[in-house]
Amino acid sequence: MGENPAPPLLFAPSESAALAAGIAVRAGLSLAPLEERAFEDGEFKLRPACSVRGRRVFVAQTLASGGGADSARRLVRLLFLLHVLRDGGAHGLTAVIPYLAYARKERRTQPRDPVTTRYVAQQLEAAGMTHAMLLDAHDPASVDNALRVPLDHLSALPSFAAQIAARAGTAQVAVASPDVGGIKRAQRLRELLQGRLGRPVRLIFIEKRRALGVVSGGTVIGDPRDCTVVIVDDLCATGGTLVRAAAALAAGGAAAVLAAVTHAPLAAGLERLRGCADIQHLLVTDSVGTALRVESDAGVTVLPVATVLGEAVGRIARREPLAPLLDQAP
Repeated sequence: MGENPAPPLLFAPSESAALAAGIAVRAGLSLAPLEERAFEDGEFKLRPACSVRGRRVFVAQTLASGGGADSARRLVRLLFLLHVLRDGGAHGLTAVIPYLAYARKERRTQPRDPVTTRYVAQQLEAAGMTHAMLLDAHDPASVDNALRVPLDHLSALPSFAAQIAARAGTAQVAVASPDVGGIKRAQRLRELLQGRLGRPVRLIFIEKRRALGVVSGGTVIGDPRDCTVVIVDDLCATGGTLVRAAAALAAGGAAAVLAAVTHAPLAAGLERLRGCADIQHLLVTDSVGTALRVESDAGVTVLPVATVLGEAVGRIARREPLAPLLDQAP
């Protein structure tokens, strides 16, 4: 019998080190040593401080601005790290990206529009990425089409469902999408909640139109009366869409409104939700790492993404199927 293969290695730039440490614990791995140097003119050097030849390698990096590095710099640092690991002889490179920046511009809506999601995918592949692991990308189908390497798309929805079911008690529950584009996400959360609660859950969506940067609409499609309504979205940037949706649901007779958001890259957006009288509780993950400036309290529950990402990395390291995790993705 041959020798057991060496275990995979997990690297992370310093700005994602805390996130990667949580992933490593859950996966049963240790963070691999990485030499980092910053130069006076803003340039930098990243160098793996151990051999990667023939090893399977994971690189964890969230692309939300924060911790002294904006999204563009974080992306460049990820690209350079992938390049040097490939040059060092890594056998396979998995990029673990909880928050994928530039994913909102996935199609052309006017002449000469960029398709930035595709550009980012091409750069990651050119740097040597052979496998991607994402969490609740803005439009999973567009990322599937942009990437030509295997992709595991994980979701925070099962964690949200567990928290919501624990809070719901015997109340009638509804799931709301703040716009038409998020209906599939809301449908999946509804299915998960119905399985946990053992009773029907209503589905609602709110009309929303955007033209020349101006948002209008607000008609509620569905019946929120006397329900605990959960607004679910992948992203809270400024918080405007969720606040508008919460106001419409409260006016429609909802008994209580909760918001469940995977990514919150801007502190101002979160603070706007926390200050909204129509939202009684907020669920959010720490997918943006150091960009998140809020901790769990009476009005907010912060869920660690290291749980699901670490479980996925650990399963791959042990050569186990990801089906139990992927079956829960939207």
